Amino acid sequence: MSDQTMTVFMREAIALAEMERFSACPNPTVGAVLIRDGAVVAKGVHRAAGEDHAEVACFKDAAARAVDIRGATLVVTLEPCRHLGKTPPCTQAILDAGIARVVVGAKDTNPPAAGGANVLRGAGVEVIEGVCEQECRDLAADFFVWRHTDRPYVLLKMAATLDGRIATRAGQSQWISSQASRDAVQKLRAGIGRCGGAVLIGGGTFRADNPRLAARGRHAHQPLACVFTTHLPLPNEDFYLLKERPNETIFLVPPAVADSPAARNLSKTGVRVLPVGHDAGRCPDILSVFRLLRAELNCFYVLCEGGGQMAMTLLKSGIVDEFRLHLAPMILGDDQARPLFTGHAPSSLAEALSLRVGNAHVYGEDIHITLRPLSADLQTHAPAYSSSI
Repeated sequence: MSDQTMTVFMREAIALAEMERFSACPNPTVGAVLIRDGAVVAKGVHRAAGEDHAEVACFKDAAARAVDIRGATLVVTLEPCRHLGKTPPCTQAILDAGIARVVVGAKDTNPPAAGGANVLRGAGVEVIEGVCEQECRDLAADFFVWRHTDRPYVLLKMAATLDGRIATRAGQSQWISSQASRDAVQKLRAGIGRCGGAVLIGGGTFRADNPRLAARGRHAHQPLACVFTTHLPLPNEDFYLLKERPNETIFLVPPAVADSPAARNLSKTGVRVLPVGHDAGRCPDILSVFRLLRAELNCFYVLCEGGGQMAMTLLKSGIVDEFRLHLAPMILGDDQARPLFTGHAPSSLAEALSLRVGNAHVYGEDIHITLRPLSADLQTHAPAYSSSI
């Protein structure tokens, strides 16, 4: 097969895996396709922890279709595992199946599982690595964060006009994005809720927008609603989160506020109030917020939906793993309208923050752009942002 053909098949495996996003948490999202005579004859995806890995699911799909898999080519987004966990090693399943060639997207950086490619080569299987490598690394980026850090995978989502405004000067933001984009956000929230994740906003957004931070749908799994703020509301104030979702709402506040009578009164309603410390510069310790969400609330994903100041704070801290930007074909042309980002004042372009575009496509009436850190060390998964454009 040519490099171009392998790329086409790998992207089919990536698309297959993306359909099961959030289901496999805290395992990686992995897709696989089986190729014979230049065509896909079977497909597999890892759907949940403890269930078949993508390679084995693919072989079972082939068996159900009465496809002879001996001598076929397996295309898989993540290096096959070589260890015995909740399921047997995929390398052994590949050898038992008589697969002649394995095409791998990204290496597995999880030490117990890594090295499967070498095991297969040692047994005489042809292994081709690095096909659509960056796309496959992006697919498994959440898993790398969980394995190599003590925090959740952090997504930032924002909607803006073409001139980079998220609201009018009066604060009106409903609706900049299209209905299709809003539906996509609801689906994202539901996915994050399905695996016990959270939606995080700042206190300004909480007070200005009075959001529900919920996923629509009668049977949707609801994400936790987290508010990062320095001031607590009164228990009887007219906020949706206090009235409708007290047991799913968490306020993240300075230690003194968390130990105040206001916090104790709010806690009586079912709302949780958790303390957040400060860094050496006496600013709120952003990293500790996310570590707390994972350690105390078992959150593997956090979706941030705050305003421009919170977004810039998160990006400057280097903690955003995936930035989903919805651009509407709308122009305000008002210097006083609320900007997409605020809180950074570079004197030169060399001090600007730069990201890389993961993908971009038209969605409904809007343009959806997924941006990521320019680079990341897969051992520590510390996002790296360029200081130049």
